Amino acid sequence: MMRKGLAGQRLVAVFIAGLLLLNYPLLSLFDRPLSVFGLPLLHVYLFGVWLGLVMVVAWIVERGAR
Repeated sequence: MMRKGLAGQRLVAVFIAGLLLLNYPLLSLFDRPLSVFGLPLLHVYLFGVWLGLVMVVAWIVERGAR
């Protein structure tokens, strides 16, 4: 039972981190006319953060299922 509560707290922390990482002040840092492998820097940042958040959530959920 305690594990389920801890997983819930971690998911809330990931949600808050996602809000902060995908909010205006940080997004404006990556809105530059630069390219990474031919892709705009802002797009690389957005998809990188999104992929990271999905991976962390999957790790928390799978770890809690054991």
